[in-house]
Amino acid sequence: GAVIIEAGLNNVWEAWTTKAGLESFFAPVCHIDLCVDGLYEILFNPDGEPGFRGAEGMRIMAFQSRKMLAFTWNAPPHLTSVRQQLTHVVIRFHELAADQTKVTLHHDGWGQGGEWDQAFDYFTSAWLEVVLPRLKQRFITGPIDWNTC
Repeated sequence: GAVIIEAGLNNVWEAWTTKAGLESFFAPVCHIDLCVDGLYEILFNPDGEPGFRGAEGMRIMAFQSRKMLAFTWNAPPHLTSVRQQLTHVVIRFHELAADQTKVTLHHDGWGQGGEWDQAFDYFTSAWLEVVLPRLKQRFITGPIDWNTC
């Protein structure tokens, strides 16, 4: 999926690669260490039990400053047979103008059948209907107030 964000490349890059940036659109609590094998943890339910908080323990696979970010990803907790296996997400950033950036998201590494199909369907919807629209909206109306969600 792809989306055009009405913001400069530096601001969009920071949204994906800093704690404050991630918490402005992705989830209420995030941890990131921008280095290869650094933490890329997105906690949708930070007060939940371990294993039920979100993308716990995910890692950065690779990055190229202001151009590409790749990280591991896991299935949601209710898909128990595939949750412990990891897929990967690659985000690409392309400056269209000083205040306009194209973000392309590619999620890969899927198995076939059973819960793999459910995970694929889940994330097709989550990325295209929730995460990327929230990123776009974040630069229109400001950071998400997680207390009202």
